[in-house]
Amino acid sequence: MKRLAVLAALTVLGACQPAVPPAKPHYVLGDAYLAGGVWHYPHETFDSQQTGIATVYPDGPPRLTADGETYDPNAMAAAHQTLQLPAIVRVTNLNNGLAVEVRVNDRGPDSPHRLIEVTPRVAQLLEFPPSGVAPVRVTVLPGPSHRAVDQLGGSPAPQLALKSAPVGSVQADDLPPPPGVRQSSGGVAASPVRAAAPALETGPEVPLRLPETRTREAVGLPQLWIQLGTFSRYEYARLQRAKVGGAGARIEEIRNGRTRSYRVRIGPLATIAEADAALDQVIGAGVTDARIIAQ
Repeated sequence: MKRLAVLAALTVLGACQPAVPPAKPHYVLGDAYLAGGVWHYPHETFDSQQTGIATVYPDGPPRLTADGETYDPNAMAAAHQTLQLPAIVRVTNLNNGLAVEVRVNDRGPDSPHRLIEVTPRVAQLLEFPPSGVAPVRVTVLPGPSHRAVDQLGGSPAPQLALKSAPVGSVQADDLPPPPGVRQSSGGVAASPVRAAAPALETGPEVPLRLPETRTREAVGLPQLWIQLGTFSRYEYARLQRAKVGGAGARIEEIRNGRTRSYRVRIGPLATIAEADAALDQVIGAGVTDARIIAQ
């Protein structure tokens, strides 16, 4: 009788689980959205590289990802705040050089402190520490990313309008600056208006479930920084530094041939906890497009 009662209880619990709709993978870009107090602007990019802090998906009930795929904690998959969905990227753990290829098919992380959210299986293969966070490099793979989009019917026609955000809350992250003003502080800037559709990429079909292939790259000991922006004129960099007062921001001159630009950042910071605290201070001062980077 006791065994029957347990089975009955499990049956009731199973019946209470929400049903997951059938998977319908499709291309997703989406409007600007607010998460963690910061505005994000999704855009297509098939050739970019970013660094930051990765985190692991939290436990939760079965569901679909943002592009209509079934979420699987054992899949080689991840969430990103602005990449087109799907995208195929290489994630490298900068602490040990381990690298894997994952399918970005979801939106996240919600926190501006984190760059990418990976499944528990990806974190296991990359040998994340027990804390579940690690400095990483995220590299978009052009060929596989083009093919993954094309296999889902390609991206729709370009949209000229962006969903508006409240005045004073808009971040400039990943948007192209006007001439002579500022450049993107994180990642690679790209136009919000999509260019002409690229030619169909030839190559093998990209499966919805990527194989588990792990490699190791040569990496140095990463240092953490808070990047507040890069500017073409020194006075704009000085104004950005002034916004954060005594946070310890400094201006670094960058030369590229005869061209000069001025980067504002804080660091290096010894731990992820220190970087998180510094970013909180910077965002609180109004620099909402600042980001943690690892170099």
